[in-house]
Amino acid sequence: MSNDSGRPARPSGARVVSFGEYQPANIVTNHDLAQRVETSDEWIRSRVGIAERRIAGPAETVVSMAVAAGGKALAAGGLSPDDIDLVIVATCTQQDQIPNASASVAAKLGITAPGAFDVNAACAGFCYALGIAADAVRGGSARNVLVVGSEKLSEWVDWDDRSTCVIFADGAGAAVVSAAEEDSVGPVVWGSSGERADKIYLRDHRYLYQEGQAVFRWTTTELYKVALEAMERAGVDPAELTAFVPHQANLRIVESIARRLGAPQAVIARDIVSAGNTSSASIPLAIARMTERGELPSGSTVLTLGFGAGLTYAAQVLRIP
Repeated sequence: MSNDSGRPARPSGARVVSFGEYQPANIVTNHDLAQRVETSDEWIRSRVGIAERRIAGPAETVVSMAVAAGGKALAAGGLSPDDIDLVIVATCTQQDQIPNASASVAAKLGITAPGAFDVNAACAGFCYALGIAADAVRGGSARNVLVVGSEKLSEWVDWDDRSTCVIFADGAGAAVVSAAEEDSVGPVVWGSSGERADKIYLRDHRYLYQEGQAVFRWTTTELYKVALEAMERAGVDPAELTAFVPHQANLRIVESIARRLGAPQAVIARDIVSAGNTSSASIPLAIARMTERGELPSGSTVLTLGFGAGLTYAAQVLRIP
């Protein structure tokens, strides 16, 4: 059965056709932070693995960064705004709940009358949005979907709290998901641990706060199982992985989970060292940068794993275009 446009109502598969990224120009080093709070480069590197992070300027917003990353993804995929019929923005740092970010992003990119909605699954948001996009394409609800993770965490950080100001940063990453004869986006394995929702929250409805040790224990003891299930459901053996790209929360967390996957040949994303924790932007941002460096050639099999406030988590396997 076909619709009026002549495209299949239910494509057999979905694939990611391109990525794009955006980082603010302003670099804040550990030495810069040590001028404000009681910390040091050694202390920060030993606990979270970060050397520097990008912080947005006053004129840079969740929407503007999403537009920059989304525009790059469209160009990389050889697509025009007219090709996109659904826009999904994953974010948890939009200053205003209304209007949503996605409709504004679409308009600024010249995308006319697409479906447009935001997803707030915190740091797991991009994986959630990518899973929704792939299902929308497979179900015939969309042909080409622009998925963006964009965050301006610097507006929600207490810059006098050394436990959080050293971690979080700003940026955006995007991907385009399109219909394909062969599926190259595996099933999303997602879930939540709401009984732990109080471990990451806004203090005084203003400042992002987390109980670091509790989150560290949860991520390092539980989430590798989610990653393994995503590989199993995608029919991918750990030995087939080209790379593991988890949410860039903390270098110790990243490396701990990676060790439990049984995939020693896989390249491990360590974007956090130079980009900091950018929440829902971190996975697409890391993939785009790894691709630019030649670490992920076309056809690479990548396992993603997002996790964060909620507590939410999601994993899926995808193939690099």
